[in-house]
Amino acid sequence: MTDKIVVMVTAANRRECRKIARHLVEAKLAACVNITPGIESIYRWKGKLAKDKECLMFIKSTRQLFPEIKTAISKIHSYHTPEIICLPIIDGSRNYLQWVTDSVK
Repeated sequence: MTDKIVVMVTAANRRECRKIARHLVEAKLAACVNITPGIESIYRWKGKLAKDKECLMFIKSTRQLFPEIKTAISKIHSYHTPEIICLPIIDGSRNYLQWVTDSVK
């Protein structure tokens, strides 16, 4: 098991994703953010079924920085209840994992 994580976050559009991604990388909270446009989300909100087009971000960082990442995203994000999910990276390329370490604070 490593100390590296992938954080998944959905947002309303690519522009919002780019804003969040830039902030996280510039603040050295994330080594990299991948933005996947054009996903469709079906979910329950306030007791009703909802469907929206969204974008999904994959944020690579370290477990230690996750509290700061959550706070930063919550301040920028337009959603009242944004999806912010942290997944552990169990293993990976040694060079890539070192690059993540070197790219964050």
